[in-house]
Amino acid sequence: MDKWDKRFMDMCELVATWTSCAREGRAVGAIITKNKRILTTGYNGAPSGIFNCRDKGECMRDKLGIPSGTRHEMCYAVHAEQNAIIQAAKLGVSVDGATLYCTHQPCTICTKMIINSGIARIVYKYPYPDEFAQKLLAEAGISVERYEE
Repeated sequence: MDKWDKRFMDMCELVATWTSCAREGRAVGAIITKNKRILTTGYNGAPSGIFNCRDKGECMRDKLGIPSGTRHEMCYAVHAEQNAIIQAAKLGVSVDGATLYCTHQPCTICTKMIINSGIARIVYKYPYPDEFAQKLLAEAGISVERYEE
């Protein structure tokens, strides 16, 4: 890891503080970079115009007893990685060949989007127990590195 990895991972931690997720320990931030430039950012939060869990005063997943890593569709939040990719599409910014920095290792759904968007490298800080996502990334030939200071 180099000084740029540290800078961008520090920025991911900052972006994660923008979360609207009410679940404890679920502040996730992501940035997409290319040639040492930030292209987009993303954090986990409700879609535009939708009340988020903090506004509602409860986490729907907690209320329904949904375990972490399952039934991703039963959540108001869009994942940080998804929001960063969506922002790129909305702004007309190509992420082909880019690096995704993320506070947490991507889940299977995010992994599929990362593969199809052309992102070439992922750097994450915190592991996420999703073996299928790891298998897909390996098969796609995407470089995945765990950031450790």
